Amino acid sequence: MLEMIEIEIDNAVAFQMSGKITEDDMALVLRFAKEKIEHYGSIVLLEKIDSFSGVEFAAIIEEFKYLFDVGISNIDKVAILTDKKWIEHIVNIEDKIFKSIDMQCFSLEEQEQAVEFLKNA
Repeated sequence: MLEMIEIEIDNAVAFQMSGKITEDDMALVLRFAKEKIEHYGSIVLLEKIDSFSGVEFAAIIEEFKYLFDVGISNIDKVAILTDKKWIEHIVNIEDKIFKSIDMQCFSLEEQEQAVEFLKNA
């Protein structure tokens, strides 16, 4: 499940993730991202991952359709709040692959620091 959250940054797409990500969840976040990009030109992302038990295949297809349509060049920074070490390892790898996007992990208690990181885009 994905739930949109407000972090007081105009061009931010922020959401809290728990359980399994569905096609509808993915469509919601991607719609928000596309609208923000159309309005601001670029976005920052905040992902708060409380728990994670997988992604529906249809959600992955939805994400690929978005990437084909919009791409990732409009994403400046990504802050991930998590207490899962394996997610931190994945983010570190993604940060090296997607060099144009500044990605950083924070603990679940460090949301204020994550928002400050995103504000300095």
